[in-house]
Amino acid sequence: MNVAPALRHQDPSDNKVRGPRGWADPIVQPEIEVGLLTGGFDRPYVFGLATALESKGVCLDVVGGDDVDRPELHAPPRLNFLNLRGDQQPQASLRKKIVRVLIYYARLIRYASVAKPRIFHILWNNKFHFFDRTLLMLYYKLQGKKIAFTAHNVNAGRRDASDSLLNRLSLKIQYQLADHIFVHTEKMKKELSTEFGVCEQAITVIPFGINNSVPDTNLTPAQARQKFGILEDERLILFFGNIGPYKGLEFLVAGFQQVVARNPCYRLIIAGKPRGGAEEYLDMIQESIRQSPYGERVIQKIEYIPDEETELYFKAADVLVLPYTHVFQSGVLFLGYSFGLPVIATNVGSLEEDIIEGRTGFLCKPCDPIDLAKTIERYFESDLFKDLHARRHEILDFANQRHSWEIAGQMTRNVYAELLGKRLSAS
Repeated sequence: MNVAPALRHQDPSDNKVRGPRGWADPIVQPEIEVGLLTGGFDRPYVFGLATALESKGVCLDVVGGDDVDRPELHAPPRLNFLNLRGDQQPQASLRKKIVRVLIYYARLIRYASVAKPRIFHILWNNKFHFFDRTLLMLYYKLQGKKIAFTAHNVNAGRRDASDSLLNRLSLKIQYQLADHIFVHTEKMKKELSTEFGVCEQAITVIPFGINNSVPDTNLTPAQARQKFGILEDERLILFFGNIGPYKGLEFLVAGFQQVVARNPCYRLIIAGKPRGGAEEYLDMIQESIRQSPYGERVIQKIEYIPDEETELYFKAADVLVLPYTHVFQSGVLFLGYSFGLPVIATNVGSLEEDIIEGRTGFLCKPCDPIDLAKTIERYFESDLFKDLHARRHEILDFANQRHSWEIAGQMTRNVYAELLGKRLSAS
């Protein structure tokens, strides 16, 4: 029995509690138990949401693998981390990859058959998207589960130029089978409703929580720049994250070549690895860098950047550039904000909702290297750049107010309560 925090003094004679109006019956907080199905990746989002929900009194089975595992997910009493996926090293042979995927699905199906939580919250699907969206969803429903689903991308196939009738049909099946769907913007809610027929009452817009899983040490921007060999008067632009066609990196490279031709003090860091199937896309970009007379002004870190090294890039940079051609929302945007770094982004999806012109960054046209180059130069002539040290703190405050996990966790918990037909007081 959990007693509300304000009611602390208990009378052992009648098992009542003393509140502001005298003795009363104890208030019992109904327990919420949820299976959080992570798909085995996106550690920052899993960590932020899981810890926020745990702080709200939600008991969680966090189902994942080595890629999302971390000690902080094992410490809280209401978190139970289940490593069903294990090691996902890409260097494994094809046979080993197939075997470990099949083993994971067998473990997941077994878990669903014995799991105590009545709610399954799917953050990401697994490897076989069509199976996950249809048969696996039906299996969860047959087990009597209420299903919440987070649609980080309403239709990633459209973004990746791989959309098809089968893709849209399987998405519609999953969206219709889900009891409630979380999205991050009003535009995403509208697309779910108009293109997939989801009732608006079954959709909740929650903020994309600011990244709180990456270490932030006492490393200063000056020290970070020294590690890259960046001089004090050089202007450092950062591209960070997985590389794929929808990221628009080729337009940034073309725009950068224009600005550095006019002013040689610019530098560009490209940090991240190519998405699956994007190797030729990256080769094309690297060839254009090699052919450029300013190729030596580009620092390439074409690899996975571990959490413990991430701050080095965001503290060294003067600005983060997101040259996307198609996206609804970007986790990299909020990673940048977590270090107080201004952002230049293309005006696609809902990015304009989270970028305040001149205060947190600037917007430019998509697929337009000329406009991107002009926007980069405008940023470096702005007060935002000239007063960057103080503005970093303002940007972080802005992000914490609008994208705190406290807000996202409370809204998510409220939906869980509605799915279970429970009334809960705020924690």
